[in-house]
Amino acid sequence: METFIKETFTAWCNSHLRKAGTQIENIDEDFRDGLKLMLLLEVISGERLPKPERGKMRVHKINNVNKALDFIASKGVKLVSIGAEEIVDGNAKMTLGMIWTIILRFAIQDISVEETSAKEGLLLWCQRKTAPYKNVNVQNFHISWKDGLAFNALIHRHRPELIEYDKLRKDDPVTNLNNAFEVAEKYLDIPKMLDAEDIVNTARPDEKAIMTYVSSFYHAFSGAQKAETAANRICKVLAVNQENEHLMEDYEKLASDLLEWIRRTIPWLEDRVPQKTIQEMQQKLEDFRDYRRVHKPPKVQEKCQLEINFNTLQTKLRLSNRPAFMPSEGKMVSDINNGWQHLEQAEKGYEEWLLNEIRRLERLDHLAEKFRQKASIHEAWTDGKEAMLKHRDYETATLSDIKALIRKHEAFESDLAAHQDRVEQIAAIAQELNELDYYDSHNVNTRCQKICDQWDALGSLTHSRREALEKTEKQLEAIDQLHLEYAKRAAPFNNWMESAMEDLQDMFIVHTIEEIEGLISAHDQFKSTLPDADREREAILAIHKEAQRIAESNHIKLSGSNPYTTVTPQIINSKWEKVQQLVPKRDHALLEEQSKQQSNEHLRRQFASQANVVGPWIQTKMEEIGRISIEMNGTLEDQLSHLKQYERSIVDYKPNLDLLEQQHQLIQEALIFDNKHTNYTMEHIRVGWEQLLTTIARTINEVENQILTRDAKGISQEQMQEFRASFNHFDKDHGGALGPEEFKACLISLGYDVENDRQGEAEFNRIMSLVDPNHSGLVTFQAFIDFMSRETTDTDTADQVIASFKVLAGDKNFITAEELRRELPPDQAEYCIARMAPYQGPDAVPGALDYKSFSTALYGESDL
Repeated sequence: METFIKETFTAWCNSHLRKAGTQIENIDEDFRDGLKLMLLLEVISGERLPKPERGKMRVHKINNVNKALDFIASKGVKLVSIGAEEIVDGNAKMTLGMIWTIILRFAIQDISVEETSAKEGLLLWCQRKTAPYKNVNVQNFHISWKDGLAFNALIHRHRPELIEYDKLRKDDPVTNLNNAFEVAEKYLDIPKMLDAEDIVNTARPDEKAIMTYVSSFYHAFSGAQKAETAANRICKVLAVNQENEHLMEDYEKLASDLLEWIRRTIPWLEDRVPQKTIQEMQQKLEDFRDYRRVHKPPKVQEKCQLEINFNTLQTKLRLSNRPAFMPSEGKMVSDINNGWQHLEQAEKGYEEWLLNEIRRLERLDHLAEKFRQKASIHEAWTDGKEAMLKHRDYETATLSDIKALIRKHEAFESDLAAHQDRVEQIAAIAQELNELDYYDSHNVNTRCQKICDQWDALGSLTHSRREALEKTEKQLEAIDQLHLEYAKRAAPFNNWMESAMEDLQDMFIVHTIEEIEGLISAHDQFKSTLPDADREREAILAIHKEAQRIAESNHIKLSGSNPYTTVTPQIINSKWEKVQQLVPKRDHALLEEQSKQQSNEHLRRQFASQANVVGPWIQTKMEEIGRISIEMNGTLEDQLSHLKQYERSIVDYKPNLDLLEQQHQLIQEALIFDNKHTNYTMEHIRVGWEQLLTTIARTINEVENQILTRDAKGISQEQMQEFRASFNHFDKDHGGALGPEEFKACLISLGYDVENDRQGEAEFNRIMSLVDPNHSGLVTFQAFIDFMSRETTDTDTADQVIASFKVLAGDKNFITAEELRRELPPDQAEYCIARMAPYQGPDAVPGALDYKSFSTALYGESDL
């Protein structure tokens, strides 16, 4: 075994000594005078040792060896039990121990992979490089190498053209070992330090010999290792850019979709053209409810998410030392907010307009129906009246007939005067319908004009007939006073009953308890007059009965009906019975409306009770969020967890809003237009809820961005808490931003020299240009954290990326597509090839790409 180690160490020494034009044959003898030992140390360290002594005496040799041992010790190596005398005397064990110490210090100790070093680092490097190869499992530096496959795998991984790995057999270790040793010596300039037969025939090859030989492979491929490190750096930088570009594209699409929705929705909300019917307006109201309940809430969330995505993207760009993202024209967050404000401005008052229009149309329908009812009653009364007034019956009438006709005409004039009020009501209703822009005003006006024209004609005819009757009045005798009295009392009573029937059938519309109670009170007052009316009816009927009694007692044959009036006792009794029937119907209708208004009042109180709880709850939560965002305690993760838990508690409150929405819809369906029991409207609640969700989401996003900043910049939790405490201390008004003087005081508290001298002012102005580039006069906490993170941590730079590309390019000023595809993952290689400009330097070759301008652009202006 000692011979095996001796041959390995000899070969390793000669691999370095031949650079100085010399060799050794016997490691025990050739290092005894110390001359070649000192030369070996100069070659492997690149440093000059003290001048050796050339004398042949033992003392000269011991001095030379001591100079070598002192140099080794100066490199931090402890030499245990190794003395110059043993080396000069040719002690093989001591000499081999010294050479192993040299190999450890200058060939193995500097090897480092993922913060491991020496033996562990070299072993980890071997494991990673041979991991993809079948039948290779490197666990140590002895038996893992006996079959020779591990040596061949190392060579094939870095120089695949030198080894046909698939043709090697695990059961032929000697062939495998010799193949690897010969290829390494011929193509990689690694001398053959080991013997294949010795390795195969040894149960456990010596670790020191294997490690010495394997370290030569590590140093031979160190250039490839640098390339791999450079490629990893480039991949990391490119991944950041690719992710940022993806986030920019997502922002652009989301912003475009949201702006397009706003653009489509605003004209719909601004369309205030009323429809002709209540049904059409109620459909518009239902469409608006769908918009508020179904269509707008997702857009509120999209708008909030858009702002969060924008802030997160800007934070990532700052943390990766990239320029800020500038969205396409018209797609800034401010543009979204302006569009949203326009939307809400258009939305404002839309629901109130719809309800007012429905109320107007309801009023119009009520008035139109009232007009038709009154017009029909009047037209029924006037039917035949013109023909009657034009009848010349007085020309052939007897004296008694003439007197009867005069009295009858007087009764008609009384009846006509009583109908004057109804005609005026009909005209007033028609005028009101015109003023309220009733859609069927043309037909209403036509009918009203016809009634008025007919009324004027009746007046003229009445006057003419009176003149004709008065001409013959002197020839007529007095008409029976009883009949006349009956007629005079029956006509107004009949008119009173007609008016009573009309009032009892009159339609009504009310909106409050007070209004219906007023109608009920008026109806009760009317019912209180019925006993007097019944007595009047009995008195009128008594007059008729008395006339009949007198005629019968005096054997007078009456013509039948009262000549002075058409209102017979049968008509009076029939209309009185009708009045008696209509009274309970009116009672029932009023009680039904009273029940409806009581139900409406219940809905008002129910909504108010819920709204008076939800409204203050939302306001309280808004104030709590403001306080939480200022007085955050614990780690950022604790704060984030607390805020998300707080957000869940808010979201869990949503059923209370849903209940309020249901109550609000019941109120609207009942056409309730006001509520004196609460100052909160559904619109206020909706806006407050949307603001609450947006505020908690923004606060969570601020903490997430602080975590991103802390993790990317390596800021400790203690530093972050110190920054937050300092900022909050000077944020006196808890507004979340510092003015210039407050910010200066904050910086001074953290040890910055920004006092009121020339140098301090210049430094403060420099800092303000970083934290407030828009000169708003305010410094936000995020800008403060960004500044402190830049001041306390390092960032990757364009120069670092250029240096990495230069390693991949083999120190050239350009790189080729082939080199990029060989060194980088496929997607990132193609990403670079697609974006790199052709290299224009004097040393350019066909297909050369300019990696310097590309690297600079990564940290310059974005294309998006």
